[in-house]
Amino acid sequence: MSSQRSPKGTPAGRDNLVRLLVRRQVPDSGDRRGAFRHFLPRIVTGALDIDPALVLTAVVCGAIYHYSLLWAVLLCLPFLLTVFSVSERIGFETRQGLVDLLRRHYGQAVGFGCAAVVVAINLGMIVADLMAVTDAFSMITGLPRMYFIAAVGFSVWYILIFRDYRKITQAIVLFTLPLFLFVAAAIFAHADWQQVIGHSLFPRIAIGSSYPMAVIAILGSLLTPYVLVWQTSARREEAQAGGMIEAVQSHRAGTIVTTVLCYAIVVASATVLRVHDTSGLTMRMAADALTPAVGPLGTLLFALGIMGAGMVALPVLVASMCYSVSEAMGWRSGLNENPWEAVRFYVLISVSMLIAACLNFIKMNPVVALYWSQVLAGFLAVPILVFILLVSNNRQIMNTTNTWWQNFWIGAAGGAVVAAMLIVLWWKLTV
Repeated sequence: MSSQRSPKGTPAGRDNLVRLLVRRQVPDSGDRRGAFRHFLPRIVTGALDIDPALVLTAVVCGAIYHYSLLWAVLLCLPFLLTVFSVSERIGFETRQGLVDLLRRHYGQAVGFGCAAVVVAINLGMIVADLMAVTDAFSMITGLPRMYFIAAVGFSVWYILIFRDYRKITQAIVLFTLPLFLFVAAAIFAHADWQQVIGHSLFPRIAIGSSYPMAVIAILGSLLTPYVLVWQTSARREEAQAGGMIEAVQSHRAGTIVTTVLCYAIVVASATVLRVHDTSGLTMRMAADALTPAVGPLGTLLFALGIMGAGMVALPVLVASMCYSVSEAMGWRSGLNENPWEAVRFYVLISVSMLIAACLNFIKMNPVVALYWSQVLAGFLAVPILVFILLVSNNRQIMNTTNTWWQNFWIGAAGGAVVAAMLIVLWWKLTV
């Protein structure tokens, strides 16, 4: 007798949650609200791609380096459009996760290597995002953030184990929307738009090893390597469940909206904030970048946005890490499985949340933790991109291999990180 599927449902990437939030409608030319209804899903899609690490990394880059990293944000756009498109295609065509494909076609050692990279990226981001969410609760309540670690960690664990996290996210994602006020803040902050445009089009690289580190952090925060692994695994389950999703439009919308928001955060932070290094910036200071748009409400709205973004990102971070380990080991996995059908997968989720919660009791500035988690993600994005190139160009795996331009942009993304790493190494050794 076969057991019934769990009522939790089947997962999909964060970009696909928009179909649960807002039904796509064709705007009526005679209805002035039609354009808004057509545009709203794109905004929500972008909100689903935002996490606290992206927001705080952009704040750090603007507050320390002024407008000089705007060119790096814009340069990421073609990288992101290409990489997310290819990773989604892998999931749809193969019905398998990236790590599982590597293990089956390139050997268990390669599968283990990819899983190890994902664990390193995700665990660092889980700890940092948990710090950000608990610090946001502290900003609102005035209590130490340590009081909220157990509650937030348990909530994420409970959602993944016993509930359909997608339905929970329908409500949580709305708390992320205040972060889009950074677009208004960038406009009302009276930025020097001549400098903004100049730095956006013509890079002016600062001297020192910290500048290329910041470039790596921006790429890590926008590329979000864990999402690339999550997309292939989530698409596999969606396909197995017979679901149909609009992959191309959703990933393009999410990428463009997220890049625009990152750009606006850098502009607003560069205009309002001034710090000399990452350790001098706190969450409350970061909230001040919203002041030009909302005045004294900036702290509250910023905290709500970070809470929403963190609670949307944490389940995906935890699940994608556990998918990778399970696929490398050949274990049964999936959020649509009953816990007793995929015991080791669900044990991994529980252990991951316990470790992250314990590490959160280390006293550390959440902004510093988030920033350096993105530097690590940027460094480790290179092997993930190599693995994606291997799979997406293998005709024994894929029905449709990459175009020349897709290979160029993915290679350029990895090459940019390697170049920045070499500059950092050279600077450290010679100065």
